[in-house]
Amino acid sequence: MELKDIKAIIDLMKKNSITEFELEEKDSKLRLKRGLNGGPQPAQADDSVPMIPAPMVLAAPVVPTVAAPVATGEVDIKSPMIGTLYRSPSPEASAYIEVGSEVNPDSVVCIIEAMKVMNEIKAEVKGVVTQILIENGKPVEFGQPLFKVRPS
Repeated sequence: MELKDIKAIIDLMKKNSITEFELEEKDSKLRLKRGLNGGPQPAQADDSVPMIPAPMVLAAPVVPTVAAPVATGEVDIKSPMIGTLYRSPSPEASAYIEVGSEVNPDSVVCIIEAMKVMNEIKAEVKGVVTQILIENGKPVEFGQPLFKVRPS
């Protein structure tokens, strides 16, 4: 498991008030536990996985969801986590946004499912959607551009 994946799991734990997380794969096991007061504790792992120093995990930089404007004047709405992207709240419902949709910072643009938790992703920018960069139901990576928006 890569450090960025562990950071994404820690962020999900904080965001969803999860105090313990355990992931077991065929040859490794990762166990994360947060303190009772909500403060993070160092990650714990069994002997088959090299221990990641706690300061590296705890000092994870906060990466903004919206990137700085590029030369075209558009900004990217990026994925704040790894998971599966859904463009609508249910399979029968229409998509949250389409190309040409106006969004504001509080507009929900999609849902990313991570660890069976549905996370609403907001635009965090005011403008018009110019491109949709990922298909419905496809996996996304942390920091991956999802939509392009022309700020207004």
